[in-house]
Amino acid sequence: MHPYTVPEHIAQRVIRRQGKATGIEAIDAARSALVVIDMQNHFVAVGFPAEIPVAREIVPNINRMAAAMRRAGGTVVWIQTTATGALERWANHHKYRLKPEVAAKRLASLAENAEGFHLYPALEVLPDDLRVKKVKYSAMIPDSSNLHSVLTERGIDMLLIAGTATNVCCESTGRDAMMLDYRVAMLSDANAASTDEEHAATLNSFQVFFGDVMSTDDAIGRLAPRS
Repeated sequence: MHPYTVPEHIAQRVIRRQGKATGIEAIDAARSALVVIDMQNHFVAVGFPAEIPVAREIVPNINRMAAAMRRAGGTVVWIQTTATGALERWANHHKYRLKPEVAAKRLASLAENAEGFHLYPALEVLPDDLRVKKVKYSAMIPDSSNLHSVLTERGIDMLLIAGTATNVCCESTGRDAMMLDYRVAMLSDANAASTDEEHAATLNSFQVFFGDVMSTDDAIGRLAPRS
């Protein structure tokens, strides 16, 4: 994956809309969560059905961001897509958008007793981290997961989005979070897509209309510890 750089025309559009290059200058750890999406074997590990090879390259940045968030007193949430309830709550997607053999392979791989459902082993997941299961691309809509209520109960109103794929589940979750009035940032080097083009296009659009885009180093530098 080539490092993402904000194109000048995108930077200028952001400034024209909000008057400055970034809307999130400080990240209050007490009110923030790192939301790591779909870093499961199904999407990350070699040979699995929806493998995105570059997702393995972002693991160190995710681990580094998670460690910094914990040290600052913030919240780390690991989101896992599950096949449980998928045919009941997302029937048309599986019936009309996927070939029968593709749908069957997806559901088998994301069954909660399958290896594909498990988080990728190189991720540093701690017992106090939160885990949330989702059915659909977005984790923020009510019939997909309970993420919104989990965050609300903890007084969290700022999200840092990491994971895969940038332009599918990460983007969907980030957009819906913004529409629920969270402040949202996509971590440019802690998200991965199938191609650099898809990754960059999503980040370009996101920062103009939905939230911020920043690197892991930028996020760590702006992180304000819980007092």
